Amino acid sequence: MTLIARTRTRAVETLSLDSPHNRNALSAALVGELAGALTDAGKDTGVRAVVLTHTGNTFSAGADLKDPPPPEALVALLRQIIELPKPVVARVTGHVRAGGLGLLAACDIAAAATDATFAFTEVRIGVAPAVISLPLLPRTNPRALARHYLTGERFDAAEAQATGLITTCADDVDTALEPILDGLRRSAPDALAETKRLLTARVLEAFDRDAADLTALSARLFSSPQAREGMTAFLERRDPAWVV
Repeated sequence: MTLIARTRTRAVETLSLDSPHNRNALSAALVGELAGALTDAGKDTGVRAVVLTHTGNTFSAGADLKDPPPPEALVALLRQIIELPKPVVARVTGHVRAGGLGLLAACDIAAAATDATFAFTEVRIGVAPAVISLPLLPRTNPRALARHYLTGERFDAAEAQATGLITTCADDVDTALEPILDGLRRSAPDALAETKRLLTARVLEAFDRDAADLTALSARLFSSPQAREGMTAFLERRDPAWVV
């Protein structure tokens, strides 16, 4: 079963997360297939930019609790998006949770529909947004992010834009993307690559400095008793034992 759908229009390669049965959760298989699709797009001289989007009503629900990717694989995927020599543009028309927000932060530009919703739900299942902090912390408003990280509250697209998580929001996300994609099509490929390198240098410094520690933290938390209780409660559709 293919988990990433691919289409191309005027040198823009669209990669769609296509696992709606589990709300495009980041399974080991989906992460691996997306990495392969990004590799192909990066090498293809006919691709000027990549749009990362989704089928169904959810961009991504975060890690697949039944088949989670190793933390190292998620780190590698996020770094691959950041290091890809072509701009990567996220297109969101639904909901984004937990690890899915890491994908948005790794993209160079992100556009969402005004009715999209977002939440860092990790703390509610007994873990922390560890690995996805690598692209998130350098690119977002620290005070706004603190509230979202610590409470797991749901927030809307306007708040996501104010936080720095997305670039723009609109009722019609495709209309909002038209001038962005037109601008990328009008830009010289080598100039785009070098300009992206300037923009991502500080993000990659965070990867070089913190990736090993955050990978270890993620692995430790996911194997903890609280995480086991939180994930079990989530799958059983009940509150975990610590809720007061």
